[in-house]
Amino acid sequence: MGRLLVFYKTEKGQCPVAEFLSSLPARVAQKVTWVLKLLQELDTVPSQYFKKLSATAEIWECRMVFSGNTYRILCFFRGGNQVVLTHGFMKKTQKTPREEITKAERLKADFIRRHGRA
Repeated sequence: MGRLLVFYKTEKGQCPVAEFLSSLPARVAQKVTWVLKLLQELDTVPSQYFKKLSATAEIWECRMVFSGNTYRILCFFRGGNQVVLTHGFMKKTQKTPREEITKAERLKADFIRRHGRA
């Protein structure tokens, strides 16, 4: 059936994921878009591309590597098949930085406050 990808937007209309994608070189953006398409279309996405982050408020990450660089988009599930993409970043350390997780949790709380859970 697939999932519906929703890009988080601030109250002022800014979209962190769109800004992240437009900041990337074209070939990197293509790979990121390909991984998002997997997330949209596959019932079971391989864990190398998508996994839940432990010790978080149900935050997941889309993962992609291109030319030795690692890129992440954090997200959460809303309802049965919606995935809300909060923001993206280039990962420079082994572990996902705590401040990026905190940001995703803050954006999730804001989204739910404005749009509800379902």
